[in-house]
Amino acid sequence: MDVTIKDVAKAAGVAPSTVSRVIADNPRISPATKRKVKRAMEEMGYHPNVTARNLASRKTKALGVVLPFSADKALQNPFFPEVLRGISSIAHDMDYSLVLCTGETDEEMLEGVQRMVYSSQTDGILLLYSQVRDPIQTFLLEQKFPFVVVGRPAENGSEVTHVDNDNIQASKDITSHLLDIGHERIAFIGGSRELVVTLDRLQGYERALREAGISSSESYKVHTEFLKSGGRAVRELMSLSDPPTGLVVADDLMAIGVISTLEEAGIHVPEDLSIVSFNNVYLAQVSRPALTTVDVHIHDLGKEAAACLIAHVQRRDQPAKRVIIPHKIEYRSSAISRPAPSEA
Repeated sequence: MDVTIKDVAKAAGVAPSTVSRVIADNPRISPATKRKVKRAMEEMGYHPNVTARNLASRKTKALGVVLPFSADKALQNPFFPEVLRGISSIAHDMDYSLVLCTGETDEEMLEGVQRMVYSSQTDGILLLYSQVRDPIQTFLLEQKFPFVVVGRPAENGSEVTHVDNDNIQASKDITSHLLDIGHERIAFIGGSRELVVTLDRLQGYERALREAGISSSESYKVHTEFLKSGGRAVRELMSLSDPPTGLVVADDLMAIGVISTLEEAGIHVPEDLSIVSFNNVYLAQVSRPALTTVDVHIHDLGKEAAACLIAHVQRRDQPAKRVIIPHKIEYRSSAISRPAPSEA
């Protein structure tokens, strides 16, 4: 015999209307009551007709997630699986599913987002990146469609809910660490200049040097794709007449690739060159040497972004907001004082 809403209500000790509101994710139902009703549903094997419920409410209970680059490229970087894990934890608790959108070009990604919006595949969209002159953000603003950015929007920041770190301050802090331990010739390797995170981390690096009374040489600033090691670039840096003794790299995965390239060239980290980076992915802890890096709390970025988007979906009239996740430097063995001890 099929289990009904009345059966669930009796088991949970609530009214049938309360069960219906829990199924509809009514915000007026307390979390404790929701847990009690959902537990009864699970124990009794009751599964609501999600399709009928969504058609009635005009909600899909799905969130679109837009990755930069194609999925195979993006998911090679441990940042994205970790931020997705944070998003999924909130989506699961709130009974939302996730729909991934990727593409090789801006045009392909925009087409994918347009399909999600025009065909009502999702209730809202999460952008896991921010770039300058982003056609997707422009489109979503024009459509007044709920979306949240992980990162700082390059334009229309006051109109876009976004979750980010203070990347300018974080980069200033990590560069200042190199300055504090005696380095003055400090170079920077970042990702694409089209990405706001690169621009912010470059700005923080420059600010730290400026406040220390050190000019930031253009020959010390290199940009490459996040999924590349910057091998040729770092070789060029080390072939300068005054090569750097310290290096700020905008991403842990890129930093690990840089270390590998340097080792192949007979340049040892940290004895010959100290390296610091960003994100504190698991590989940063187990690499040799272990990376001194900025912990941006990737999982929390994902959780907060998902929570903000669901709140926006449920109340479209709420104003845009900015959420800043604190950062922390993890001091490890990839950066040492300059000059290196003679015994090193």
